[in-house]
Amino acid sequence: MEIKKIKEKMTLHPIMTIMILILFTIVVSGIFSLFGVQVTYNEVNANTLKYSTEVISVNNLFSLSGIKYIFSTTVANFVSFVPLSSLIIILIGIGVMEKSGFLKTVFTLLTKNSKKYSVTFTLVLISVLASIIGDLSFIILIPISALLFIYGKRNPAIGIIATFAGLTCGQGLNILFTSTDSSLLNNTLIIAWTLDSNYTVSIWAFLFIMFVATILVSIIITFITEKYIVEKVENYTFEEDEEEFKIEKKEKRGLIYSTIAGSIYILIFIYNIIPGLPFSGNLLDNTQVLYIDKLFSYDSFFSNGFVFIVTLLFIILGFFYGIGAKTIKNNKDLCDDLGHSLDGIGKILVLIFFSSTLISIFRYTNIGEIIVGSLTRLLSNLQFTGIPLIILIFIIVFISTIFVPSSTSKWLIMSSTIIPICMNAGITPEFTQIIFRFSESVTMGLTPLFAYFVIYLAYLEKYNQTNKPINLFKSIKYQLPYAILTALCLLVIIIIWYIAGLPIGITGNTVL
Repeated sequence: MEIKKIKEKMTLHPIMTIMILILFTIVVSGIFSLFGVQVTYNEVNANTLKYSTEVISVNNLFSLSGIKYIFSTTVANFVSFVPLSSLIIILIGIGVMEKSGFLKTVFTLLTKNSKKYSVTFTLVLISVLASIIGDLSFIILIPISALLFIYGKRNPAIGIIATFAGLTCGQGLNILFTSTDSSLLNNTLIIAWTLDSNYTVSIWAFLFIMFVATILVSIIITFITEKYIVEKVENYTFEEDEEEFKIEKKEKRGLIYSTIAGSIYILIFIYNIIPGLPFSGNLLDNTQVLYIDKLFSYDSFFSNGFVFIVTLLFIILGFFYGIGAKTIKNNKDLCDDLGHSLDGIGKILVLIFFSSTLISIFRYTNIGEIIVGSLTRLLSNLQFTGIPLIILIFIIVFISTIFVPSSTSKWLIMSSTIIPICMNAGITPEFTQIIFRFSESVTMGLTPLFAYFVIYLAYLEKYNQTNKPINLFKSIKYQLPYAILTALCLLVIIIIWYIAGLPIGITGNTVL
């Protein structure tokens, strides 16, 4: 008992851990700068298809200019930190849905007569497929998954952990072609053209292998959740005097109102992202060629306004449910509901502040990019082919993602080396991109340098009923079994596909 109490006292709060990581980053940048640590990598010009050498050096934070950078940019980095603004806006919509009773009614209907495995698998599958809407999926699904489990009389931490595992492992898995896939494929083709100027890849080139991976990973995450995580999380106590919620006439009327209003809104929204119809396509960037790029380009109304579009949908669903169920009787009720989910988010904001600071200064140092470049150069010095080459690439990307979670940033450094090596070894560029995407998905949930990791950590802490905080390492420990088993699963899929020479999709090949 005494040892347990000592351990509890020594447990670091996640904010303190992040502060230590910030200090460690500053010191390491100074040491690396002192020794002149740098790395070079090749970059291909998209117009000339000629290679140029780029040099990455460490930016020293352990210096006057480094200290000035920290003090002058910390506030701006916090304010512009995308998870912060997105979370606050989305919580406005979730607050209306929750306080009006919409979510309680819907989730009670979904979970009351459903098996635990079925609910978990459905949530995980949705999380894996949610990469189609980008990083906003973390902001939407993590808070909602907690409420789903609460209304289903289960520990909300289980839903948060499973959802985050599905979202991170699903970053590189999707049956549909995502905006990230499009960006990576564009760079993949540029490198491939240096060896074969006629090489082409279809957006359906990844369909078959992605379908298999999506289903198997969803099953694995569900299995780990129900067989391991359920036993590992701290107990969650529900209020004893809470009566069993019954769906009566007024709740059903509220659902009818919200369904009609929500359906009208969604139909209007869908019409405005369909190109080619009269007065349609208003939310698209029609300067792009691929439809996915029309949706998610920087100049797309859909991409820029998606957070508000979803928030408005949530408000409409909650508001019309409240009108029908008579839980919203006047404008004061609605205004109170708008701020409901924002109550008590002080700890979340503090966590986001320190997390945004850690991420911004780590990016500034270029330490992550140097590690990625060094690992890539190691790969180029080893004469591996076939399965050993595939495994080595998988491991290198696995490690690199811990330090550089951004897919495009890693691929920009790695692709000019990895793709030629693989093509010379008889492996197609599209299959090489699959290896990259599968591998980075596995590690995404293990690094606090991933911007949305803080949302996962913050919501674990929000629903923590113990006297000790959910420390950073414990939150990573929850994700570790998902990473290990998912890595093994995806690596086996890759090797089977390679050995059998199966097509990875429509017109997508494994070997040249």
